Amino acid sequence: MESRLNINVSTIDYDKTSKALTHQLTLLEEMVHGEDDFVMTDSEFAFGWHFFVLSVNRVLIQKLESMMTEDFQKLKGKGPDKKFMTWLSKNIENKSPRFKFAIKEEMESSKFGIF
Repeated sequence: MESRLNINVSTIDYDKTSKALTHQLTLLEEMVHGEDDFVMTDSEFAFGWHFFVLSVNRVLIQKLESMMTEDFQKLKGKGPDKKFMTWLSKNIENKSPRFKFAIKEEMESSKFGIF
């Protein structure tokens, strides 16, 4: 089974953010010759925000890392997952209104006090 990075996405505009993410990740897939390497859930609306999960195949992240080499290492974040989220944020920040990313597994473990 393939390893996936699950990202919790919070946004005030689901349509714009999901379209920007889909566009950017589709371009990335074309660049590294990937296919079906990401999937998004439908959003849930609460407190004026939309919440959904973006699941990205880690092979796609590894291909991006090998293409960018040193530039990828210079991205903010500890480890490839956080660096990928930084790269993705930078590439959609002008195409989508307010949004936030968080690694799903980290959020689930912290709510129970497990670090």
